[in-house]
Amino acid sequence: MAISIKTEKEIQLMREAGAIAAEALAELKGYLKAGITTAELDAYGEKVIRDRGAEPVFKGYRGYRHATCLSVNSEVVHGIPGGRLIKDGDIVSIDVGVKYKGYCGDNAATFPVGKISGKTEKLLRAGKEALRAGIKQARVGKRLGDISHAIQKTGEKQGFSVVRELYGHGIGREMHEDPLVPNFGFPGEGIHLQAGMILAIEPMLNTGTWRIRTLDDGWTVETEDGGLSCHFEHTVLITKGDPEILTIW
Repeated sequence: MAISIKTEKEIQLMREAGAIAAEALAELKGYLKAGITTAELDAYGEKVIRDRGAEPVFKGYRGYRHATCLSVNSEVVHGIPGGRLIKDGDIVSIDVGVKYKGYCGDNAATFPVGKISGKTEKLLRAGKEALRAGIKQARVGKRLGDISHAIQKTGEKQGFSVVRELYGHGIGREMHEDPLVPNFGFPGEGIHLQAGMILAIEPMLNTGTWRIRTLDDGWTVETEDGGLSCHFEHTVLITKGDPEILTIW
């Protein structure tokens, strides 16, 4: 496994890419509402990305034809934009990746549309807390398993399951680089974390089973039991001090 340690020049370019990805996600949050289709949301996201001089890195990836991934309710990740109408009470996971000057930025969040139940609100809070807990462990002197364990412990403590078949990842010139970043594991295990590593940390929590399945479209991943799912992600730089989130919005 070849782990990329970024130079200062590369880190600055990653900051720029991360800022654009974050701006796009924030814009999409503001555009999201009941009554629009996921295709309309995706088209707006692509415009925001391109207006900032970047490219939607998802588009063309392994044949994927859209700028964003939009996953609704029981869909975990990789939801394909189309004619689905967003309704009041839905939760929508928006995943945005960009490439700018040869470097990638990647982030995601799950947003409520209108009024949602108390249990659904708790799910979204737990997803955010799990992401924060994972990021807190992303520092020199820690190991990869410390990130994974913090995510798992936080999600399960809140009564939710942690998806085990999908992972975070390293990121740089390519959207997916080594290492894989599981959302479950044991502290003190895995590679040692070093300054200059950049990771996309992305917990996915379900209300029911952690098991998932991929639909016949070859992309959309949903919960096996039809329960709700949330997805939160930041691109994070490991420094000699506190972790630096490159996709703050």
